[in-house]
Amino acid sequence: MAVDTSPRSSTWTFVDGEWISGNPPLIGPTSHAMWLGSTVFDGARWFDGIAPDLDLHCQRVNRSAVNMGLKPVKTAEEIETLAWEGVKKFDGKTAIYIKPMYWAEHGSPYSVVAADPESTRFALCLFEAPMHTAKPSSLTVSPFRRPSAEVAVTAAKTGSLYPNSGRMLIEAHSRGFDNAIALDMNGNVAETASSNIFLVKDGVVMTPVPNGTFLSGITRARVIALLRQGGFDVRECTLTVKDFMDADEIFTSGNYSKVVPVTKLDDRELQEGPVTRKSLDLYMDWARSSGDF
Repeated sequence: MAVDTSPRSSTWTFVDGEWISGNPPLIGPTSHAMWLGSTVFDGARWFDGIAPDLDLHCQRVNRSAVNMGLKPVKTAEEIETLAWEGVKKFDGKTAIYIKPMYWAEHGSPYSVVAADPESTRFALCLFEAPMHTAKPSSLTVSPFRRPSAEVAVTAAKTGSLYPNSGRMLIEAHSRGFDNAIALDMNGNVAETASSNIFLVKDGVVMTPVPNGTFLSGITRARVIALLRQGGFDVRECTLTVKDFMDADEIFTSGNYSKVVPVTKLDDRELQEGPVTRKSLDLYMDWARSSGDF
């Protein structure tokens, strides 16, 4: 995901009580976040006049902050109000990414390595980002793995986890794939490098059970609930690469692109299937009737 902050694109950031156009410099070389990685963020989407589950994304960024040792300085409700204020600065023609963020400016009094929660800063950035819903994706199995909660702050949506995702994507792209399946430390499927993952076998929808190695996404939970309400058998369970190789359908879910069909997994070709299409239809029908206009 490249963020375009050139004059042809619109970007607005709320920080220190004011809205600033473009990409303002916020973190200096001595900031704790710059050299010790104390950042958390979240991402919601605005499109077609709606912002599905915006409230849940605002709540989660505050949970991430606490889990990262930071101190939330805005309530979730305040963040949501600011987000809608920011949306009004755009022309409404292009989808928007809504990104609340926290970071630490200083280390704690007892160790520079630990963040000082009292130095927590907040920013909310909104920028134009066209939707890529239902654009087919190809996957390969990554040689790199997701860390467990014992070795990384997996309970937070933190920037410090993303270099691992980045190297998964770089390696996958070097072999001609769009994305990569990430395994956990036990060798079971966790998610992709940038989204949650589902398979369909004999009409049953399955997705990896949350085990502390990956973020169990808001869009993932919404898709599961909508499929179950639609009469589908949806199971959260331990899944292997073989399970995905034997699947009838594979799709991914995430806030950025919602539901994406997988049409290739390593050397296996797949077709976008009816459950994948139904998942996207159910999500969009729910989103457009959720009352966020």
